[in-house]
Amino acid sequence: MAVQKSKKSRSRRDMRRSHDSLPSVALSEDPTTGELHRRHNVTKTGYYKGKQVVVMADKD
Repeated sequence: MAVQKSKKSRSRRDMRRSHDSLPSVALSEDPTTGELHRRHNVTKTGYYKGKQVVVMADKD
């Protein structure tokens, strides 16, 4: 099993972790419904680029 020769400093550790953060999610507004949704994804009501692409079933 590999064992490090000397301790990694806080600076080196944090430089390595600098790319670990998650990017913020890009949101778009649907032109028909005005609903906010993730880019390149269908809205909760089934619209994509202003057109209804998925017919949602009524929840009773």
